[in-house]
Amino acid sequence: MSLEQVRSEISRVDAGIIRLIAERQELADRVAHIKTKNGIAIHDEKRTAEVLSSVFDQAVERKINPVAVQKVFEILIAMSEERQKEFTDEENLP
Repeated sequence: MSLEQVRSEISRVDAGIIRLIAERQELADRVAHIKTKNGIAIHDEKRTAEVLSSVFDQAVERKINPVAVQKVFEILIAMSEERQKEFTDEENLP
């Protein structure tokens, strides 16, 4: 494979990652709706710890840097919580 072919594959994977992040954000809207309906706080420390532990273990299994993977997921969780807060604010508009 040439360098350009490998770069093309990386671009394809990057596009897939973006699609998955968008899907995760859409799910955050659904989570926000459920949390709002049930009076549950946006931030859930226990769930955050579970996710970060799980992705750490998955990264170890895949032999990729688990600390870096956790940092990526910290960003994704922050994005989800921000999206949930925006959704909650929209729900409370008159």
